[in-house]
Amino acid sequence: QVRLVESGGGLVQAGDSLRLSCAASGRPFSNYAGGWFRQAPGKEREWIAAITKSAHYTFYADSVKGRFTISRDNARNMVYLQLNNLEPEDTAVYYCAANDEPLTTDLYDFWGQGTQVTVSP
Repeated sequence: QVRLVESGGGLVQAGDSLRLSCAASGRPFSNYAGGWFRQAPGKEREWIAAITKSAHYTFYADSVKGRFTISRDNARNMVYLQLNNLEPEDTAVYYCAANDEPLTTDLYDFWGQGTQVTVSP
C-alpha cells in the first residue's frame, strides 16, 4: 500500500509557474512508476505525465508537452510536476498516482487526494 499526498497548488496568473509535489509513504516509491492527472470542472480526468521507476523515461500528453516537467526523487519518496507558462485552460484538480508501470490511462493502483490549480487570465 502506498499513500500519496499532493501539495503546491494555488491561484496564479496566466504565464506563471508552479511546482506540484507528491509525497509517498508506506512502501518505497522507487518500487513504482509515477503519474500525474488532472480533472477540470465538468470534464473527465486527464492523464498528463508519467515517469518510470528509475526516472530514465518520461511521457507527456500533447496538451502539456514542452510546458510541464515530471521528475522524482526516490531518496525522498517524492514525485514532482513543474508547471510553466500556465494557461487558464490548465485550471483543474491535479492528482498524482503510483503504479507498477507508467501508464497513460487512469488504471493506476494508488492515488492522492488532489491539489487545486487555478489560473486566472
